[in-house]
Amino acid sequence: MLTTATESPLNNLAEVFGQPIHTYTRAQAIEDGMLVDVSEMAREAGFGVAVALSRAAWLDCVEWTDADSRRQTLQDQSGRLWDVVHMASLAARRNPRGEERIAFPVYRVPRGGRGVRPLPTTMQMQIGPGDEGEPVITIMMPGED
Repeated sequence: MLTTATESPLNNLAEVFGQPIHTYTRAQAIEDGMLVDVSEMAREAGFGVAVALSRAAWLDCVEWTDADSRRQTLQDQSGRLWDVVHMASLAARRNPRGEERIAFPVYRVPRGGRGVRPLPTTMQMQIGPGDEGEPVITIMMPGED
């Protein structure tokens, strides 16, 4: 009979499930481009941990080219990224229950059309363990895990 939490087999998942066949680390996801490290600008917005955007979040809310500016409206990636991390920072500060995943709104001009008006979208951020167990934040689109 187990009497303490330290004796629980769930404390060591390898004992229950065996050794992992393959792992995909956050560092590998950043190297592969599946995550975009935005920690530097996120620090300017008030984050004290590493922050990355999913590729889908980057493509939808941040990426902007000179061709997009000529076709639609003058913007740049740096300004669009600031909007995302700033809104995420505000949402994190308004998280009194300390939830691990929270949704927040961002207005952005969608790419690829002729629209020039910002439209709302919802993003989400999740705080969780990084490759070494340190806290990290991932910003993504709804439905991504």
